Amino acid sequence: MTPAPSLRGQLLVAAPTLVEPNFSRVVVLVLDHGPHGAVGVVLNRPSAVNALDHLPAWRDVVTEPAVLFIGGPVSSETAIGLGVPTGEPDGDGFAPVGSGVGTVDLSRDPSDVPLAELRVFLGYAGWSLGQLEAELAEGSWIVAEMTQPGDVVGPDPGDLWARVLRRQPGRVAWLAGAPPDVSTN
Repeated sequence: MTPAPSLRGQLLVAAPTLVEPNFSRVVVLVLDHGPHGAVGVVLNRPSAVNALDHLPAWRDVVTEPAVLFIGGPVSSETAIGLGVPTGEPDGDGFAPVGSGVGTVDLSRDPSDVPLAELRVFLGYAGWSLGQLEAELAEGSWIVAEMTQPGDVVGPDPGDLWARVLRRQPGRVAWLAGAPPDVSTN
């Protein structure tokens, strides 16, 4: 059996029928996907916690809304930084994920990692070997290209789910207008 292609750097958009509270109407950026499973962060779940209270050294690059985001239900104490570099990243502290975005080592001095924008996520979404593939086969997720850094650091994360769906081809774009509870439609 040939392994499935990696979804690293792709977006997983929750299908309207996915009503599990942790994943209803979310957009997940896949950070890693391989023979061990997959890891990603939910991009559109801002918290009420001010990011600058916890990461004052990064004040100049934390993008609005300047809050910590809920990256997923796994390891909610783990902070994951995603940023947009000011140029071609060189050295340690930044690992490209795709479309001008990468993970940021938040333990580094901000001057060591030249960034234009930064968003910080608490926790992550994780799938064991074969779990994500099974969820894709049952139609829980729509795979979409991350075409712009604004998907990660844009100012209106509340509209991200519908925005990503609207730019998809064909009938998939129609899903952007699905009611919150599809059973009432």
